[in-house]
Amino acid sequence: MTDFPREEVQEALDNYLKVREKVEAGELKWEALADCFTDDATYIDPAWGRFVGRDAILQFQRDSMTGLEDWTFPIEWITIDGNRVIIKFWNRLPGQRADGTFYQSPGFQEIIYAGNGKFSYDEDLLNMVHVMELIGESGWIPGPEVKMPEKVVR
Repeated sequence: MTDFPREEVQEALDNYLKVREKVEAGELKWEALADCFTDDATYIDPAWGRFVGRDAILQFQRDSMTGLEDWTFPIEWITIDGNRVIIKFWNRLPGQRADGTFYQSPGFQEIIYAGNGKFSYDEDLLNMVHVMELIGESGWIPGPEVKMPEKVVR
């Protein structure tokens, strides 16, 4: 694997984060992130599975994120190690508890830079049981547009 200059990895990451900010602001849809990946990229999600290719990633983003517009995914920290970027983020549901704390669960994302401003790999790691418990605790009810993965963790 070619090690790319840190500045190049950082530039691609900055673009990825800019797209992500626009998504969370409602200016773009989640599938816009597919443009940050190579044509043959692999994306692994703990609930939805493995997707190979930009078109599959685009469809996965559309299917998995529609109806979650009131959720947010704030980033706590980011580290770059060679071509690898690790992001710690929160899956934050709408609302707060009576004590002011958020209904949120931590997640980690590994993305691997492949050159030309694109990433070739993304794996999201989170505890789906915890997410499902938070959904129950918060009272959040998915709308009719929400799609569930075929194999939902119960």
